[in-house]
Amino acid sequence: MATTPSSSGQFSVLSPAVGDSEAIEPGPIGRSLHRREDARLVTGQGTFVADVPLENPLHISFVRSPLANAAIAGCDLSAALAIPGVHAAFAGPDVAHLGNLSVNRVLDDAPDRVFPVLAAGEASAVGQPIAAVLADTAATAEDACEQIEIDLAAAASPLVIEADASASTPLFSHRWQQGDCNTAFANAAFSVSIGIRHPYVAPSPMETRSVVVAYHPEDATAVVYLSTQTPHRARQELARILDIDAARLQVISPDVGGAFGMKASLYPEEVFAVWAAFHLQRSVRWQASRNEDMSSASQGRGLVTRGTLALDADGRFTALTADVVAPVGCWMTTSCQVPAWNAARILPGPYDISAFDLHTRGVATNTAPVGIYRGAGRPEAAMLMERLVEAAARASGIDAMELRRRNLIPRHRLPLRRATGVVLDSGNYHGALERTLALAGYDDAIADIKQRRQNGEIAGLGACFFVEPCGTGWESAAIRLDPDGNVTVRTGGSTQGHGRETAFAQIAADALGCAVGRVSVTCGDTAQCPPGIGALASRSTAIGGSAVLAAAREVLQRAGGTLTPATTVKASVRYEASGEAWGYGCYLAQVAIDRDTGKLTVERMVCVDDAGTLVNPQLAEGQVIGGIAQGIGEATLERLVYDDTGQLLTGSMMDYGLPRADDMPPLTLEHVQTPSPANLLGAKGIGEAGTIGAPAAICNAAADALESLGVTSIPLPLTAHAIWQAMQEAQTESDDDEI
Repeated sequence: MATTPSSSGQFSVLSPAVGDSEAIEPGPIGRSLHRREDARLVTGQGTFVADVPLENPLHISFVRSPLANAAIAGCDLSAALAIPGVHAAFAGPDVAHLGNLSVNRVLDDAPDRVFPVLAAGEASAVGQPIAAVLADTAATAEDACEQIEIDLAAAASPLVIEADASASTPLFSHRWQQGDCNTAFANAAFSVSIGIRHPYVAPSPMETRSVVVAYHPEDATAVVYLSTQTPHRARQELARILDIDAARLQVISPDVGGAFGMKASLYPEEVFAVWAAFHLQRSVRWQASRNEDMSSASQGRGLVTRGTLALDADGRFTALTADVVAPVGCWMTTSCQVPAWNAARILPGPYDISAFDLHTRGVATNTAPVGIYRGAGRPEAAMLMERLVEAAARASGIDAMELRRRNLIPRHRLPLRRATGVVLDSGNYHGALERTLALAGYDDAIADIKQRRQNGEIAGLGACFFVEPCGTGWESAAIRLDPDGNVTVRTGGSTQGHGRETAFAQIAADALGCAVGRVSVTCGDTAQCPPGIGALASRSTAIGGSAVLAAAREVLQRAGGTLTPATTVKASVRYEASGEAWGYGCYLAQVAIDRDTGKLTVERMVCVDDAGTLVNPQLAEGQVIGGIAQGIGEATLERLVYDDTGQLLTGSMMDYGLPRADDMPPLTLEHVQTPSPANLLGAKGIGEAGTIGAPAAICNAAADALESLGVTSIPLPLTAHAIWQAMQEAQTESDDDEI
């Protein structure tokens, strides 16, 4: 089953119930039920935005800036408007009256920046939309765009691509200090420093950005089908930016083919589409090409981090300083501050360090917008801390895993509050470490690596121990119990392929004591579902699932404890978590490097995660595996490259590397469960774990493998060329030393 018409005649996603044979046993929470979404998706019956039918819509195409930093002196639309089939064309001044996008200011207030629906006055990045054409067909609109003449002149402001290249005042900044770092460093037996430049990466969901606006002239309303993680927030933002009553808008997020944070914010193209529908009183549609997503959708990472760690003679960590610089791009996405915030506030991660000085800031760059991408600052924090740990191991002569053992926060110290505002809620960090070592056969692995090196191989082991926040705030859920025992769950969140409908059905069935097959789940429709924040920050199960649990308990109470009430019973709740749940994990990677080519192979990974209460272990495993795949891509393949004029050189999949099935190593995965006291369900985040743990573990393993060759630094990603060049340079330096 793909979709069913809503009361308005439009579409919303309804999850087909799994068969009762899968869920007749009590206690659905904790069972690995198959995803109910898969049957429709793998048989081509899913409904994505591009699948939504419209009668006689106008198709939108955009003219994009060919320059990264230019003044717009003029825009001539006349030739485009003369083409048969073209209904309208617009430039920046036509939409300059529209409002700005809201920014989630998790750090100190940043100055307001114009949200350029169509750039007016200046273009700040290659790919930024400057003009738009609406025509009967997409091909006609694209052809008409070729006829628009844009008069561009070089801008006076300097071009900025890399985050730490900006000489201007930061858009925002923050500093956290705890303890006496100066004294700790003065008394340190060892100190080590690391600097890391994270490349820009493209989130690359299967489904590119897309929007379909069904305009209803009879009442001047519109149904907006949007590939988004945040349908309710999108509706509110659209109404505010366009200055219209939100009651005139319905936003539906049907099946979403991946998002990874890229679809958490509204985009200029999406706002333009809705504005054009109301302005022209016509239905419209737009689907980004892959190149448009590579060049103008929000990109991830790009942070530059530096840190110094102090140790005493016993290998105890005594102080940490860190500096984080995060690019924001040419305009500010809703969550643009989050990577800079997380990359600093998470430090020093799972370690018991009493003194720290953490500084973070965000800067404008002449690139596509940079926002949250799976992990959103978590991988950057883990990479810096864990690279420091293994550098400290080399400096002190203490085994890296032993260093972790000596410095992890003991179980009895949790919950632990830091000056950053972080409260690490619960867990057994030492237990996860010991379990990882046992699963990896660590002592035997060390001996095996030593033997392989004696035989001339280049091989190494590396680890990462990380903590993962899963968001704060509220979500809502509404549940209806019918006299026939069937249950309907409506949630304010959305889904992008996580299996959320399956998990929420399990939560409701567990609380009500019914078969999972009796529970249907609806999400992603602002007309049918209660308000919600959406699916981001690994918060959906912890907070959204807790809302479902609270609503299920309420409806059961109202029904007098029976699953067959005389009349329909309903309950609706707005659940707010009491705090932030913190998952954690320990990952160990083993790598080999080809001496002749520099090609790195991840031979195996061992991963132990604690995500609190696991609703569905199979879904959790899938999240970890998917995250590891993206983490491997980030560590070894992925990099968006700009030249010194701001031109994107990796604008297609011909130039941008993504991991394939044969890049995945054998995985040993294990989950432990320490319930979080921060939410009703006791769940913690798991969706971003793989992207946090895998890159740092792989980089540490590569550093371990190359240490004996004199390689001290390799730029990310760890491509064969980067590694080969580092080996050649180290050999040259060694030869020079001998001379």
